[in-house]
Amino acid sequence: MVKWLWLSLLAVILDQGSKLAIASSMQLYESIQIMPFFKLTYVHNTGAAFSFLSEAGGWQRWFFAGLALAISVVIAVWLTRLKKHETLLAVALALVLGGAVGNLIDRLAYGYVIDFLDVYYGTWHWPAFNVADSAITLGVILMLAESFGLGPSKESV
Repeated sequence: MVKWLWLSLLAVILDQGSKLAIASSMQLYESIQIMPFFKLTYVHNTGAAFSFLSEAGGWQRWFFAGLALAISVVIAVWLTRLKKHETLLAVALALVLGGAVGNLIDRLAYGYVIDFLDVYYGTWHWPAFNVADSAITLGVILMLAESFGLGPSKESV
């Protein structure tokens, strides 16, 4: 449902706004302790999730940008074809779309994605991520929940 595109736009705005704030106020690799298990750490990710292919030599920028663009088009078309009762799936797809577009903007503008959310325990660190990654992850979780029957059913609408 196209009416959920506002959520995609909100994800893009929050993502790009937070990345601009980090890039303009922190030095690359600088960390700011927020909580005992959480820091803001400014890094550039030239790869995909968890820095996959980050050392591939540059071709991955265009590969991942093209992939994000293709996925965004598929999701946008999928959103237009949803039934009115498929609200949870619409929210999930809108979040994934917003996250994909947020990271696509970075890849096209800079050649890398700005990451800054650093969660860790002791010496173990989850790979740094950003608001777009969070939107994609939440969207996928909601898609899984919907596939297991959460959300309104066709009969209850």
